[in-house]
Amino acid sequence: MNVHDSERLSGLLEEAGYVPAPKDGDGADVVVFNTCAVRENADNRLYGNLGQLAPKKAARPGMQIAVGGCLAQKDRDTIVKKAPWVDVVFGTHNIGKLPVLLERARVQEEAQVEIAESLEAFPSTLPTRRESAYAAWVSISVGCNNTCTFCIVPALRGKEKDRRPGDILAEVEALVAEGVSEITLLGQNVNAYGSDIGDREAFSKLLRACGKIEGLERVRFTSPHPRDFTDDVIAAMAETPNVMPQLHMPLQSGSDRVLKAMRRSYRQERFLGIIEKVRAAMPDAAISTDIIVGFPGETEEDFEQTLHTVRESRFAQAFTFQYSKRPGTPAADMEGQIPKAVVQERYERLVALQEEISWEENKKQVGRTLEVMVAEGEGRKDGATHRLSGRAPDNRLVHFNPTLRDADARRAPGTEASDGTGPAPRPGTVLDGTGPAPRPGDMVTVEVTYAAPHHLLAEGPALSIRRTRAGDAWEKRNAAPAEKPKGVLLGLPTIGAPAPSPAPAAGCGCD
Repeated sequence: MNVHDSERLSGLLEEAGYVPAPKDGDGADVVVFNTCAVRENADNRLYGNLGQLAPKKAARPGMQIAVGGCLAQKDRDTIVKKAPWVDVVFGTHNIGKLPVLLERARVQEEAQVEIAESLEAFPSTLPTRRESAYAAWVSISVGCNNTCTFCIVPALRGKEKDRRPGDILAEVEALVAEGVSEITLLGQNVNAYGSDIGDREAFSKLLRACGKIEGLERVRFTSPHPRDFTDDVIAAMAETPNVMPQLHMPLQSGSDRVLKAMRRSYRQERFLGIIEKVRAAMPDAAISTDIIVGFPGETEEDFEQTLHTVRESRFAQAFTFQYSKRPGTPAADMEGQIPKAVVQERYERLVALQEEISWEENKKQVGRTLEVMVAEGEGRKDGATHRLSGRAPDNRLVHFNPTLRDADARRAPGTEASDGTGPAPRPGTVLDGTGPAPRPGDMVTVEVTYAAPHHLLAEGPALSIRRTRAGDAWEKRNAAPAEKPKGVLLGLPTIGAPAPSPAPAAGCGCD
């Protein structure tokens, strides 16, 4: 959701006349931090980056720095006290005010701190500069009605507020018309959608409605809550062809006692029951989760219950976190805070177990034929290996050989091959590595030959390549002639700034 909010912020600023700064340069006139407050590491990274930028700003007259998001909502005036060179602080409810606040700070020559206590406008009404031409985030709700004792997010994002189904579907249809073929529905508690509009089955109805949108090939959602995960949602997933067989279901702990202390409204038996129903309806579904280690009062027996639940669930992937005390949450004041050394030891045991399970589950994919959506930026070594990377329907990462195995594998019906023996392949497909490579958004069918804990490998040539409207949209965007930047440059200087820590891919980790 933070990534999507950042797309909104970029859209707002570009509409106001700003342009992106060069990614490899140090020439930004405006730097905007969109922050998270779930873990303490976010605080440390923010103030570390702000410290690095202080001398840069001093040497660059007119440069502005803005801080927004959950940490800004929480810390408010503290930010400008710790970093008085910050020009703007804005919260989670008023991101639409950023251009105005920047201009006001410039004119008045003093910091502008404006934190709204309630949502001023649903984020999806704001302009957007989407990072991807073929995949898009779509918010269906903001806020959360849960009261998990470890989580600060409800206090910062507010109560759940749902969008009207018609507005959501209109946005999805508009995205598809632009070439997007995959959408991810977003919410702090995405499957609680409907509580604000009085329809308990609203989420499953929304999934089925997405299934009727022509040209929409893949639908995903994140992150649901076990409390609200009902049988109608499972049926909608299983019966709607473009809803992918992938589920991110936060566990947090396998111990009933700890779950009660966390104020999570389910227990181990309920969680495992959901997993069993999902697998019965979708045997090939890949299920991932979030787990917190070292919650206050967690005993060795409690932790063993978490390990038991992990073994039973057979997660394809788990995002594991060491408990982080957040001021303002009930858990921060609980007795029985676990020593760091104990938390670390348990964390390492959990990671080792999940690595073993992830590898075993991925090995089951070897020999399978998968249709992979080519992705951009997923494979860090693609340039060296001459491979491309993408996501399988269940969201597993696949690195693959982009050459086409059979020159006739992509034959257009009714056309003849050059030797007259049969239909020829469509123009633009890869033939023995001599044609253009598949583009991000295109679909490539491959056979999995190797499995690692966190990715699959298809070493042989592709079985087929399907060029798509999403690939056309990516090509159109990247073929546009580069224009000389005008106006003010927006971005985050990379020179001298501390390297960011890897961020979990599954939501904000507060689920």
